[in-house]
Order: sequence, then structure tokens, then C-alpha cells
Amino acid sequence: MQLGRVVGCVWATAKNASLEGYRLLLVQPMAPDLRDTGKRLVCTDWTGAGAGETIYWVRGREASIALLPGQPPSDATIVGIVDSIHRAAAKPAKAARSKTERP
Repeated sequence: MQLGRVVGCVWATAKNASLEGYRLLLVQPMAPDLRDTGKRLVCTDWTGAGAGETIYWVRGREASIALLPGQPPSDATIVGIVDSIHRAAAKPAKAARSKTERP
């Protein structure tokens, strides 16, 4: 799973019939430190996510499994909406010991 942020919506008047009823959203991938990374992509929405929300998404075979039982063709699917993110504070680096110091 990868983090991302919904930045838009895609309207398609013609699409695969098995995708009827699913929204297509434009997602900006994000790094673990929450900065934008990579190119935007179109994801099938399984969750009802809205613009500006932080989400997590999957790609490949897992993208269509999330849409059971039909498994429509999807390269990327939003599978969750992030409520909050808690990151551990970075620990300060330990000072190197000299060869004469004892533990």
C-alpha cells in the first residue's frame, strides 16, 4: 500500500462496462514524510474519498481484488482513507566513542 492525496476527479463518458458505478480519482503519490513524490495517477475509488483527503492505494492485481466480486480492470485502487498519521520523532545520533573510552 502507498500513501497519496486526492487532487481531482476524472470524468469518463466512455469506459469499460464493468467500471460503471465506480468513481475515478486523480491521486498524487506521497512519500512517508508526506511530501509529494512521483507522477499523479488515476485510481478507481472503493472508499468514497473526497478531494484533499489523504488515502492509501494499491496497484497491480490487488487493485482489482478490492473491487470483488466483479474485479473490473483497474491498475490502481483507493482502498482506505487515512484518519491520522503518527510518526516517531527522529532519535538523535549517538556520539562516536574514542578507542580510549570504556563502555
